[in-house]
Amino acid sequence: MVNTAKVSGRRAVRYADLSEFMEDVEHFASSEHRTLGNWTYAQILQHLADAIRFSLDGFPETVKAPWYARVFIAPLMKNSLLTKTMKPGFTLPKGAAELIPSADIDLHTALHNLRRSVSRLEHETPSKPHPFLGSLASQEWDSLTLRHSELHMSFVVSAES
Repeated sequence: MVNTAKVSGRRAVRYADLSEFMEDVEHFASSEHRTLGNWTYAQILQHLADAIRFSLDGFPETVKAPWYARVFIAPLMKNSLLTKTMKPGFTLPKGAAELIPSADIDLHTALHNLRRSVSRLEHETPSKPHPFLGSLASQEWDSLTLRHSELHMSFVVSAES
C-alpha cells in the first residue's frame, strides 16, 4: 500500500468549473496514462462519480463523522476544504466501504458513471448533508466537488511522466 501523503510526481491541478474537470477526465481516458497512488484511473473516476451521486441522493449513514468532529472540527476546516488544495493521505473510516471503489471496475463503466453523475449535478442541486461538513449551499457543493476532484486527479499523469 502506497502512502499517498508521500507520493511525488503528482500534477498540480486546479479546476474553475465542472467542464474543466471533465475535459481533464476525457483527456486521460483517451490517452496513455498511469496513476501514482493506490487506485487505478477507473477507481478514481468511480470514487468521484459516487461522491457526486451521494451529494445528490444522500451519503450512507455509515460514513457520517462523529458528532464532535461535525460540531467542533468541521467549522474550522470548512473554508479550507472549499477553497484550498486538499492534502493527500486521508484514510477513510472503517465504515466507509461504500466510498472505496471496487478494484475490478473497468474504465468504460467508471467513465460512464462519472459522466452521468456530473450531468445530474449540472441539472440538480445537492441538498443532502455532507457527512462531515453538514448542510452546504449549492456553490459550496460545487467547490467541494472540484477540490475533491483535483485531489484525486492529481494522481493521474501521462504515461511518459
